[in-house]
Amino acid sequence: MHSSILEDSPNARINKTILDRYLSLPLQDNVVQATYVWIDGTGEDLRCKDRTLDFIPTSPKELPVWNYDGSSCYQAEGSNSDTYLYPVAIYKDPFRRGNNILVMCDTYKFDGTPTETNKRKTCLEVANKCLDEVPWFGIEQEYTFLDFDGHPLGWPKNGFPGPQGPYYCGVGANKVYARDIVDAHYRACLYAGVKVSGTNAEVMPAQWEFQVGPCVGISIGDDLWMARFLLHRISEEFGIVSTLDPKPMPGDWNGAGAHTNVSTKAMREDGGIRDIEKAVAKLAKCHERHIRAYDPKQGQDNARRLTGKHETSSINDFSAGVANRGCSIRIPRGVNDDGKGYFEDRRPSSNCDPYSVVEAILRTICLDE
Repeated sequence: MHSSILEDSPNARINKTILDRYLSLPLQDNVVQATYVWIDGTGEDLRCKDRTLDFIPTSPKELPVWNYDGSSCYQAEGSNSDTYLYPVAIYKDPFRRGNNILVMCDTYKFDGTPTETNKRKTCLEVANKCLDEVPWFGIEQEYTFLDFDGHPLGWPKNGFPGPQGPYYCGVGANKVYARDIVDAHYRACLYAGVKVSGTNAEVMPAQWEFQVGPCVGISIGDDLWMARFLLHRISEEFGIVSTLDPKPMPGDWNGAGAHTNVSTKAMREDGGIRDIEKAVAKLAKCHERHIRAYDPKQGQDNARRLTGKHETSSINDFSAGVANRGCSIRIPRGVNDDGKGYFEDRRPSSNCDPYSVVEAILRTICLDE
């Protein structure tokens, strides 16, 4: 890590130990600090604010609906700015601990209609139609650490690191950067109740991945968004930026995706490979629709990543194969050998909205739309 990071990043300069004096102050048993978290009008960034509760909630339905200034989040006009937060999921707060909570929220306009970036509402409606299929999802979230100046963490300021090869799952100070943040994030997710299943260094230096799932239906979106919040929040304390840009560095460097692993009850049973093949055939007919759903700019971000190089398929063509990371859909070798399991959709971008991804997949493979 370059010393200039600590000089340039205001957050990293703050003495973190001072905060402990105040976090250790005792509170009454029924006092809860609740951090409401929501997706802003970009469809990518998260916002949060805190409120005090005088009870310990056990369900999101017990939590009050709140509001915020939507005009400052690209979601409303200043002349009619009140936008509303509806709690949908509760997580334990790894920063304040105790009875304090993080609350994932949906966003709604003044007239009760969902904001343009509230993709959860329709995703839940679709997921509820597919309950009998018991769809499982697991998402591999790739991301990249940046210095405070926007340059990849650990990269030479006036050059490039050595070619890709030694960095994937690497060990050693000359191969990986900021493992401290990765481990802190991993532990915070487990504490919070996010169903994180693993992590690893990725192909490009300063690039990492964590996996969430398997989760049933809508919960994969809730857990992934909260895991992203925790990643940004922890990186903030270290004075480092975590970006979900799908191609943070142009040239001969891997991009970042959110590979989505999918299975239904039928796919997990003996002979399920036939159901996997049927699902792949359905996906082949809806390629363009899925590309539009797989990044917040309807495919423009993914166009920088899905080039047919660096372990990606071409954005213009649908393809599928066994153990082939250059395809749109990969069927793992073990799944093919066992004759059952799951498939991996490698097209979603790292900055995708998981609610949109889940909805698109369920509409195609379960509802035959």
